[in-house]
Amino acid sequence: MANLTDNQKLAAPRRGWSPGSRRNTINGLIFASPWLVGLSAFWIYPILASIYYSFTEFNAIQSPHWVGLANYIELFSKDDRFWTAVYNTFYFAGLSIPLAVITAFGLALLLNAKVKGQVIYRTVYFLPVLVPEVALALVWVYLFTPATGLVNRPFDWIGVKGPCWLTCEAWSRPTLVLLALWIIGQQIVLYLAGLQDVPQDLYDAADVDGAIYCRNSETSPCDHDPVIFFHLITSVIGALQFFTIPYVMTGGTGFPSDSLLLYSILLYKNAFQYFRMATLRPWPGCSLSSP
Repeated sequence: MANLTDNQKLAAPRRGWSPGSRRNTINGLIFASPWLVGLSAFWIYPILASIYYSFTEFNAIQSPHWVGLANYIELFSKDDRFWTAVYNTFYFAGLSIPLAVITAFGLALLLNAKVKGQVIYRTVYFLPVLVPEVALALVWVYLFTPATGLVNRPFDWIGVKGPCWLTCEAWSRPTLVLLALWIIGQQIVLYLAGLQDVPQDLYDAADVDGAIYCRNSETSPCDHDPVIFFHLITSVIGALQFFTIPYVMTGGTGFPSDSLLLYSILLYKNAFQYFRMATLRPWPGCSLSSP
């Protein structure tokens, strides 16, 4: 085999990292190390630990004892409150998320209009987001108490019995969905940013063409797919993690008749109230059906 010429040697690909690439990689890892440590300690390790503990009997005090699939078998076949919590969670997510997307986009269209007092209207719709969740839950309970709540006052004036809202199973879930629609200020701001990103030239061209404002291509939901998709993903995550407001409203009991018992509340009660970190077997002094 003939020896390589000088040009062929220069054209041959260089194997391995160059000193500059290696130095840049090391520097990048050093700068990213705080985030990598936090990701490993507060996200990756808890997830892996949770998967391991789910196959054990563990109360956060004693050493975990391996039980295999016993916890999952008991969870899916014997714990009725688990299925109730799952149903309530998906009921809340299935109604609140589509309504939030439609309502937030519609309000963003209205707030994007050039009207007098536009800043005031935008501030009013965003104010509920600034209220702490505990205070928001207490205000909501005060407003929707059937006997003394302000929401039922108009029904009393006309001599009609108002809904039972948070005190009966038929109305408690829809009331929680209404609350979720009351705190969509952040989503409205998100859609407003998307609408204001549309160049004014497109609106002027649409006006010249005689296009209707709400139906032209510049303001249709189809042209804001990235914003809607982002809102949809974050709403699903938020609905599955919805905890503080229903917990404060019901005291963690899921009243009435477990209709407001979301899966996040059940998970919290099992872990930090009954210390059943990875087992469904009740510890002395508590039961699976205890409030």
